[in-house]
Amino acid sequence: MEKERAPRNRTLVLSDEECLAYGRRCLDIGGEAALDSILDRTINADTLKVLALLPRAFVDLMVVDPPYNLDKDFNASSFRKMSHGGYRDYVESWFSGLLPLLKADASIYVCCDWRSSSAVFQVLDEHVTVRNRISWQREKGRGASSNWKNCVEDIWFATVGKEYCFNVEAVMMKRRVLAPYREGGVPKDWVDGADGRYRMTYPSNFWDDLSIPYWSMPENTDHPTQKPEKLLAKLVLASSRVGSVVFDPFLGSGTTSVVAKKLGRKYVGIEIDPLYCAWAEKRLADADLRKDIQGYADGVFWERNTSSQQKSGRKGTC
Repeated sequence: MEKERAPRNRTLVLSDEECLAYGRRCLDIGGEAALDSILDRTINADTLKVLALLPRAFVDLMVVDPPYNLDKDFNASSFRKMSHGGYRDYVESWFSGLLPLLKADASIYVCCDWRSSSAVFQVLDEHVTVRNRISWQREKGRGASSNWKNCVEDIWFATVGKEYCFNVEAVMMKRRVLAPYREGGVPKDWVDGADGRYRMTYPSNFWDDLSIPYWSMPENTDHPTQKPEKLLAKLVLASSRVGSVVFDPFLGSGTTSVVAKKLGRKYVGIEIDPLYCAWAEKRLADADLRKDIQGYADGVFWERNTSSQQKSGRKGTC
């Protein structure tokens, strides 16, 4: 049954006819695929079954958001928690197959939670150079009465080789200055502008400025583990260039491809679930008309809950 939704709910919903129409836009690989046949496409397939059919060394940036090691239902399929060793073997099963697709200077980001983080690190550390662990605040859910509320997830950052792309100036954050210090009457390390007192800061590996997609946001879908477009924008801008190929082998509702498209990159995504593929294609179509990313404006990442009037001169809040 269709969920009953609030009047202001902006969650993506497709009719049966729309699902069929957007599903037809997806690619079904029947044999060895040339690069030009998969660029800017959503591949509806089981990743493990099509990796051998994809071109070698075509990926500049790979973002991987696999099922975490916990019980989770995904529309027509489900994932069941394994032992630590079992999950490590599962990660190895797809990561080793992805390596031939990466360029020598490619960057890699793999999402995980505290249960799966160590297994992911162990696999990455055997094959590539691990550069950092990003922890981001996932402020959602009511918590538990007998344990600490889990509101942080990890993203492991790795590279294939010593040479890689990292555009630090593209991911600066604009932070409000709460205790402005002046030297000789002049602001020190901050700007007193029309939109308030702000300081541009370099990005750290702890991100507390993200909002999980929810019902009033146009990017929201019913996917159970959807990541924010703002999070992907940080990864794409930092670790790829305009025209680079961004690849996501567990595409879900399409966020990686959508953000890559909005930011002028090429994209390839693989997703096994036909409904999620349809959502991805609908969002990609919408990206032709709307390229804004919530929380990112005028080339700057803003703190969470900064008003959109401060960001773009419009009224309202984000």
